[in-house]
Amino acid sequence: MKKIILIAVAIITMGAVASAQPKAIGGRFGYGPLEASYEHYIGDPNFMEIDLGAYTYSNHSGFLATGTYNWVFAQPDWTPRGSWSWYAGPGVAVGSVPKKQEDGSWENKAMFGVVGQFGLEFQFWFPLQISADVRPILGYSDGEFWNDVFDAGNIFFPVLSIRYLF
Repeated sequence: MKKIILIAVAIITMGAVASAQPKAIGGRFGYGPLEASYEHYIGDPNFMEIDLGAYTYSNHSGFLATGTYNWVFAQPDWTPRGSWSWYAGPGVAVGSVPKKQEDGSWENKAMFGVVGQFGLEFQFWFPLQISADVRPILGYSDGEFWNDVFDAGNIFFPVLSIRYLF
């Protein structure tokens, strides 16, 4: 009976600690997939970001899922209200990417890659944050290297994110 009580207390404590960490949910908008975005702060001020997006390119659909761990390396005091943060971090990406075939048709191919993210974030004095970042991806798909969403020319195109903090 003591073990059951101890396990129940441990589970409740872990749940309370996890729910006490700030979180944010919203979207990423820009070139490439429209993504649902989730941030979970792990050890103030660093955070983990998970994004899931769907896209249509040349009448072909696919998806892209990424996860990054971001370190906040500067928090300038530029405004009297709200807070600014510069962040960067590595991550991974998996998805379904379009590949043009020899006959001119498009086909989805599985992709796995590494991600680097760099951005600037502003947290308002109310529960909203906005950020702009770049997230180049270098992946491997169908026996060859693949970069970013569609081509190398857009590898550093900035994306805007808007999230609700809770």
